[in-house]
Amino acid sequence: MKRSLIAAGAALALAAGPALAQDKPIKIGFVSTFSGPTAVIGNDMRNAFELALDHMGRKIGGRPVEVIYEDDTLKPDVGKQKTEKLIESDKVDFIAGYIWSNVLLASLKPIVDSKTLTVVANAGPSQLAGQLCSPYVFSTSWQNDQTPQAVGEYMNQKGVKSVYLIGPNYAAGKDMLSGVQSTFKGKVVGQDLTKWPDQLDFSAELSKARAAKPDAVFVFYPGAAGVQFLTQYAQQGLKGQIPLYTAFTIDELSLPLQKDLALGVPGAQQWVNDLPFDANKKFVADFRAKYKTSPSFYASQAYDAAQLINSAVTAVKGDLSKKDAMRDEMRKANFPSVRGPFKYGNNHIPIQNFYLQDVVKKEDGTLGLKTVATIVKDSQDRFHDKCPMKW
Repeated sequence: MKRSLIAAGAALALAAGPALAQDKPIKIGFVSTFSGPTAVIGNDMRNAFELALDHMGRKIGGRPVEVIYEDDTLKPDVGKQKTEKLIESDKVDFIAGYIWSNVLLASLKPIVDSKTLTVVANAGPSQLAGQLCSPYVFSTSWQNDQTPQAVGEYMNQKGVKSVYLIGPNYAAGKDMLSGVQSTFKGKVVGQDLTKWPDQLDFSAELSKARAAKPDAVFVFYPGAAGVQFLTQYAQQGLKGQIPLYTAFTIDELSLPLQKDLALGVPGAQQWVNDLPFDANKKFVADFRAKYKTSPSFYASQAYDAAQLINSAVTAVKGDLSKKDAMRDEMRKANFPSVRGPFKYGNNHIPIQNFYLQDVVKKEDGTLGLKTVATIVKDSQDRFHDKCPMKW
């Protein structure tokens, strides 16, 4: 009789196990920058991630969710420490976020070693798309080269014959300038990689660009550096002399500070706020209603990151032990993305469209970004063939 009672108790415990697991919150670690001059980017990403949770009833795959936000302070070593904390101490089920390529690269080993499913919502270093690709890491943004590649294509269409390249000296900056060069058919007459992130005086670089007499200047500076660059470009009288093309320098976060200086400066992006998809219309409208400002592309990517995680957990009915099944579901990109339908390459980088965006004055006199044309359809990054994953 005693043995029967013990056996019955064990059976009840096993039956209760899955039910108890379903009540346990899913833990998501979110690494971004929440302090200093670039905190505006991290806060925009956090706001979008929170909005996605609102849209999902504050649940992931039907289970309650807890998000632990960690500030990388824009430093690779800090980002790695925060990533290790999330994995080892907080024991998160997923990680998301990462603005900066150098921070992500520093954090990659503990992510891969622990087999923690991770959704990168911005950073896109070439290494991650190529030899360092991982079955546990997905992107809801792009590979760094792709956006400037689209700008290079657009400059070809505009008949630009020579260009001067300027950007920050870290992983993403190098990828951006390399991306332009991979598609631009004219001559690169010079380039500068500046100290990152603390150099905000670009007078020397602008003087060199002026002396080179290019048909155009291409620049990549996100956040506060982009505001400073555009201001100094105009102050030195270059805006009316040499056409400026950008990637990630003008967005919904920087535009209120750049104001009219941003007019007539085209850029490329895989998401613009006016894309005509139902999911995007709801996202933009609800973001504006909740936060009283327009979302940036950073926000769109963070929103998609939450949706991607939700699709994986929903597919396994909340059973997080089925990690392979969750990964297989994530590879389908089976969720209503704000950028519209896209698919994943073998390296888990999106294959997607890139659009020409321009700054326009709206009826109320404020400035906004508008989709002008599709530059590239179904763009796949140029490093995917270096990724050993095949599926």
